[in-house]
Amino acid sequence: MHGLHERKQATFDERSQLKYARRLVVKLGSAVITREDEHGLALGRLASIVEQVAEYHVEGRECIMVTSGAVAFGKQKLTQELLMSLSMRETLSPTDHTRQDAGTLLEPRAAAAVGQSGLMSLYDAMFAQYGIKIAQVLVTEPDFYNEETRKNLFSTLSELISLNIVPIINTNDAVVPPMFIVDQEVSATGKKRGIRIKDNDSLAALLAAEIHADLLILMSDVDGIYNKPPWEDGARLMHTYCAGDKNLIKFGEKSKVGTGGMNSKVMAATWALDRGVSVVICNGTQDKAIKSILTGRKVGTFFTESTTEKVTPVEQIAENARNGSRILQNLTANERAQAVNTLADLLVSRQSQILEANAKDLEEAKKSGLAKPLLSRLSLTPSKLESLAKGLKQIADDSHKNVGRIVKRTKLADGLELKQVTVPIGVLLVIFESRPDSLPQVAALAMASGNGLLLKGGKEAAHSNRALMELVKESLAPTGASNAISLVSTREEISDLLSMDEHIDLIIPRGSSELVRSIQEKAQHIPVMGHAEGICHVYVDREADLDKALKIIRDSKCDYPAACNAMETLLIHEDLLQNTAFFTDVCNMLKREGVKINSGPKLNQQLTFGPPQAKSLKFEYGALECSIEVVKNLEEAIDHVHTYGSGHTDVIVTENPASAHYFQSNVDSACVFHNASSRFADGFRFGLGAEVGISTARIHARGPVGVEGLLTTKWILSGVDHTAAEFTDGSRAWVHQSLPTE
Repeated sequence: MHGLHERKQATFDERSQLKYARRLVVKLGSAVITREDEHGLALGRLASIVEQVAEYHVEGRECIMVTSGAVAFGKQKLTQELLMSLSMRETLSPTDHTRQDAGTLLEPRAAAAVGQSGLMSLYDAMFAQYGIKIAQVLVTEPDFYNEETRKNLFSTLSELISLNIVPIINTNDAVVPPMFIVDQEVSATGKKRGIRIKDNDSLAALLAAEIHADLLILMSDVDGIYNKPPWEDGARLMHTYCAGDKNLIKFGEKSKVGTGGMNSKVMAATWALDRGVSVVICNGTQDKAIKSILTGRKVGTFFTESTTEKVTPVEQIAENARNGSRILQNLTANERAQAVNTLADLLVSRQSQILEANAKDLEEAKKSGLAKPLLSRLSLTPSKLESLAKGLKQIADDSHKNVGRIVKRTKLADGLELKQVTVPIGVLLVIFESRPDSLPQVAALAMASGNGLLLKGGKEAAHSNRALMELVKESLAPTGASNAISLVSTREEISDLLSMDEHIDLIIPRGSSELVRSIQEKAQHIPVMGHAEGICHVYVDREADLDKALKIIRDSKCDYPAACNAMETLLIHEDLLQNTAFFTDVCNMLKREGVKINSGPKLNQQLTFGPPQAKSLKFEYGALECSIEVVKNLEEAIDHVHTYGSGHTDVIVTENPASAHYFQSNVDSACVFHNASSRFADGFRFGLGAEVGISTARIHARGPVGVEGLLTTKWILSGVDHTAAEFTDGSRAWVHQSLPTE
């Protein structure tokens, strides 16, 4: 343990460093642990906070708690006593309304005296569940005036911490009113270096500074510091607070249950910060708040001395993207196409700059032992950039018929015309792993469709992504919409971005099935477009041309096994297993290509020896490995696809057009092919120029998603002096006549 009188190191500059905090002071405000009715404690919330503190204590961190709640706990007990004594009076006089006012008749000091022991026995029982001992320390303000009591207090705390006990500190509200203000600042030495203790915030700040805590967490019932009271228009949560920010804040009233308002919290926090303690003010009613803070998530307001790097808050970047999108939307189709063409040209002319940045990423990735398939996704080559540029030119050529296209025109009545026109979705968040080539593709699609875009790339491609982003900004500069597209720094936690439902309209994850699934689970209020898995099948029918089948299977599995459109399961009609050498030919061909084969349960029963049984047929290998299963007929093949597939891409190889038609009509996947490799499920190959991803969802866009999938529509109605009432009283009549859209 550090000695209590050592001078502490400087405070943490950014949230990602908070995980290194060893000594924590956690202050629980009355509003956090008091029930809404202010009588009694919010036990569930308190239990969750105790669990988090216990976890960090067991992990070896030193935790101290400053708690409120004695008054609320005492009120609950005393109200019951009071009501018992009032019941006799009420019986004698039915008009006596004292019962209704029982709660307000209570003296807070008496309530605190009654509640303190109950509060501590509750903490004792809760911490005991984790095998942790606690100690109660009650203080009053005069304890800090007197040098001897002050010294005793801190040596007691030091001793408790060294004994691995969690000290729980409270003001002794039985002898002190809950709020008192003294004129002079508390100081034992006469120097003005103290802080007035007028609530548990200032008490926690003083303790944190004296014991050289690394981090002080002040928990209240608001999300953090706002630039003005949260209920006022234009109030904005400040995720970071620097010393100079005080002038930007307008304070409201104090908490209805606690003694400290926001002003006192800011004063306590800045006072502690001046003395080398990092501070976070957060909402203690939020689930797992302490854990979120210590893992670097953007919870509450983080107080820092660092003013060196004023990073634009991600909310501001998203707001800029929204405004940039409106500029893009109002450009002519030619101007949007020109921006995309410029980006395509820059990919070729600035090739050396891009490849130099990519080489740095590859070098770092190799050092960190990145898996081979991910290395190949990370790598950029002159031919990849050439192909990217071609795709972007295609997007530019097609962009003339995107935004503002009339989908439907209807004459509702004489002089009343309705149009349905295409418009951008708004602001997209695209999260992608490894593949830096995704960045220019997605940026071009956003430009062409007039959408604002936030891009969050994996840190393994940080250098490449920055270099490519510079080119995107450069291509947008002449349009005045440079802010429409931004790269979100790797410091921004994905979980923070996923909660920005007022700024982001659609999330598109591109990467591993783990990434996609985790984003689908965490994005509670923002729609997610994409697919979690690519379990693609190739079914070889009894009437297949077997040479064609071998060619299609090889390409589907071996062309790029890490891709989501690669074959994972091969289905073979049982007749081909018995009457031909096809099965042997397939196995030999796959082995030559280095593919590991697994057998499905039905095939496994028919073989005396051969490939091992697959652990599961609902599995995406993403590598040179696949499963082979045997099916009785076309229906069984379709049933298998529906049972084990992921609705991505499925293929039939057959020379019978009726079987092909039946398969393509009945298989419910985003892409269903006949006599063609599954690898064609791709935006560029579909002629979309590129894709933001492949969607297996059933609403909005499905399959490879190009510009069309990034548009929605709005209705535009033009009348003369039309009112709905005229159609009810018969003075005007409906026509509902379809008009040509051109």
